Amino acid sequence: MPRVSMIVWNNFRNDARVLKEAETLQAAGHEVTVFALHTPGETQRRETLGSGVRVVRVMRSPLWTLRQRLGKTAKPENPTAPRGSVAAPSKPAARSRLRLAAGIVTRATTHSALLAAVIASRPDVVHAHDFNTLPTAWLASLISRSALVYDAHEISTDREGYAGQRKFIGWIEKHLMPRADATITTTDARAQFFARAYKVPRPIVLQNRPRRQEWAHSTRIRDELGLSEDWPIIIYQGGVQPGRGLERLATAAASVPRAYVVYVGSGKSEPAVRQVVADLKLEERVKLIPKVDLDQLPDYTRSADIGVQPIENTCLNHYTTDSNKLFEYVMAGLPVVASDFPEIRKIVQTDELGLLVPSDDTEALAAALRRMVEDRELRKSFAANARNAIERLNWEAQEHLLVDIYARLQGLRADGIGADGSSGALAGADYR
Repeated sequence: MPRVSMIVWNNFRNDARVLKEAETLQAAGHEVTVFALHTPGETQRRETLGSGVRVVRVMRSPLWTLRQRLGKTAKPENPTAPRGSVAAPSKPAARSRLRLAAGIVTRATTHSALLAAVIASRPDVVHAHDFNTLPTAWLASLISRSALVYDAHEISTDREGYAGQRKFIGWIEKHLMPRADATITTTDARAQFFARAYKVPRPIVLQNRPRRQEWAHSTRIRDELGLSEDWPIIIYQGGVQPGRGLERLATAAASVPRAYVVYVGSGKSEPAVRQVVADLKLEERVKLIPKVDLDQLPDYTRSADIGVQPIENTCLNHYTTDSNKLFEYVMAGLPVVASDFPEIRKIVQTDELGLLVPSDDTEALAAALRRMVEDRELRKSFAANARNAIERLNWEAQEHLLVDIYARLQGLRADGIGADGSSGALAGADYR
């Protein structure tokens, strides 16, 4: 069995895309191992999933614990210090430098452990998930003389929260992406970007679709939150992060009476969202549920009536997204209200799944949600379209593309091409 070593920079507990890809390749006759990060008390160092996929986790390094403690004990600098004054470095500043140094050593140690573990697995293919694993995967493929696959989930050179790393990420991708034997990304717009930016063959597109599920109604949210009114539930699921339009969603909720707005997820923007909810006194209608496990999430989604994706145009990565949640709403048979971006528009308009709104217009968002809440027949029509689209917009309808990539890689290696990770790249155009 051809051995595939996938690398992720997370603990591989809620990474739906990587799990689906690993399971698909395992079912196609490959021996797949996912190399991830170990968090003591949260994850197992080694496990084998029911699908046969193996998971090997490496410790984030002892310094990771120290860095976490420093982060929790650090205090803000004295706000009363005169502007422009020059003072000796404060304890918080010293802690900040120490945290930075600890972070660098931690990452280097962890990448070294991942590299050693992947090489020891004697892979035929090393599969890098996102830029932060690409250098390690490339080096592992070079040493083990295996093929290299780069799976770019995001445009990380223009991504929310990554401004300070933009040049570094661009340098890595510019030098290493052309060396990959195959490249993959998530939308057509992103494939076009990577092909133009790095002069590489157009990456194969594998959208973030969920596995095919039978549609079934649920009451999970109503039961868990004890909602007293028989009002429609508007759900946002996913990371509660900056740039996702989530404070605006809470603001818009004030203009959408007789409806509940429920966030399912966690992230940095939670305090800001909660503050808007408190300021507008919306606690009875706007609720937040912490992040749930992947296998539990569909039950929450199906218990809603409307799915919302109010993502903002803060970066190219957002503008070119379609995202997991949009496909998950479709799989749950929900009508949607979403930002009018090209990839989102293509999905929503093709199957008439819902309403599109400008990404920076809170009033338009409120108006679209209000229309969806008040017009039951409109909701039913869009919901019926979503249930019909399930047959097309599922993972199983596209997973053959991934299997084909690996079949062609095996052919290239049999011919002695691409074993050094610098030639034989597969073009996405071949699969369209």
